[in-house]
Amino acid sequence: MSARLDVVKLAPEAYRSFLAVEDLLARSSVPHGTMELLKLRVSQINGCAFCVDMHSRDLQRSGEADQRIWSVAAWREATCYTPAERAALALAEEATRLADRVAVPDEVWAEAAAHYDEEQLAALVVAIAMINLWNRIAVPTRQPPAGA
Repeated sequence: MSARLDVVKLAPEAYRSFLAVEDLLARSSVPHGTMELLKLRVSQINGCAFCVDMHSRDLQRSGEADQRIWSVAAWREATCYTPAERAALALAEEATRLADRVAVPDEVWAEAAAHYDEEQLAALVVAIAMINLWNRIAVPTRQPPAGA
């Protein structure tokens, strides 16, 4: 598979703006591992091979256990995630699958709010939006994974 076009080259101002948001998210108080697990799970849902590869590699480089990387697709049944990580993953799934229902269910939001303060919740919501944005650039333009 080869890329259809290079968004970075053709829309550099947009790309720089997206990176500025990513830099803001990296400075949030949400744990890096939680953010990366969230990005990995959303990318799996969206079928984005480029982002699945990238976030899996990012998690490995940061020292994340292989079991936690491989199990994120089945996080509900896996026993290796904290309650806070589970809440973030549930929120990520619901916010990514908006077409499945009108809104994120109140119980999913409440569980996330039990583990994260308002600033962290805002960071999680923006991170979910950003990874969905990245997926929606990489999938239609057929960005190949780095390992391909």
